[in-house]
Amino acid sequence: MTASRMTRRFARRGLCRALLAATALGGVSLTGCQVDVGGQTLPSAYYLQDDIQYFPAGPEFKLSKEAAAQKAYKKEMGDAGSCNGKCAGGCQGCGR
Repeated sequence: MTASRMTRRFARRGLCRALLAATALGGVSLTGCQVDVGGQTLPSAYYLQDDIQYFPAGPEFKLSKEAAAQKAYKKEMGDAGSCNGKCAGGCQGCGR
């Protein structure tokens, strides 16, 4: 074998290795991570294997407990000091 043939063989082998490394690096860099593009979160390549998180639907009105407590308080206060619509402020003074 001549020296020029050996040089070409090593050059070709080096080029093949470089292309293989570039392809592997490109494949790794393009897959496997979650990204944020323009405010939109895109899934990773493994989203099919992810566990599912289920959040059941809650009440439409988020403050239902507070509203029920206020209603009970107003009813309690109305029963304790019932004015029968004879308040000076038109039932606004007693809270009914």
